[in-house]
Amino acid sequence: MKATIKNLNNEAVGEIELSEAVFGLPTRTDLLARMVNWQLAKRRSGNHKTKGISEIRGTTKKPYSQKGTGRARQGSIRSPQFRGGATIFGPVVRSHAHDLTKKVRKLALKTALSAKVAEGKLIVLEAAAAETHKTKDLVARLATLGLTSALIIDGSNLDDNFAKASRNIPLIDVLPEQGANVYDILRRDTLVLTRNAVEQLEARLK
Repeated sequence: MKATIKNLNNEAVGEIELSEAVFGLPTRTDLLARMVNWQLAKRRSGNHKTKGISEIRGTTKKPYSQKGTGRARQGSIRSPQFRGGATIFGPVVRSHAHDLTKKVRKLALKTALSAKVAEGKLIVLEAAAAETHKTKDLVARLATLGLTSALIIDGSNLDDNFAKASRNIPLIDVLPEQGANVYDILRRDTLVLTRNAVEQLEARLK
């Protein structure tokens, strides 16, 4: 499987062989869904909390006599049936994270990369480097490539000017190779990999 290598001026400068083991897998939406759910569950802070009866401020005295009032018997004004009372079985502070094996996570990343290739939404760049940190200049270069929503993955070391220039561009994300993940790949329309990123991803995922 071959892909054309382009530069930031949208000019073809060569070809690269893409590994079938990384970029040629069938699309499995079930696997991608599991991986995205796992990533988003890890992000959740889990700090939602309601108060139990022991945490409500108020007296522990019985509100009124058990008998003789004609009303229903009550043991505490902190009970859930009273305004300002406790919440029964409400949420508590906890972690939403769950386990997903390394093999499944690795396969999901390869599947996400393969899905972009299958959709024709993978672009391979010679390098993601900019001469200046000005956002305006980079916007013009990306426009020649037709990029409006894209994730750009470079090698392990990002070009400082390119990273700074891309910060303020809506719907454009830039990550080093070690930060490549399924959620960010799927949430942007186009995936852009540099030659270094392709080589490093193949070495890591084969």
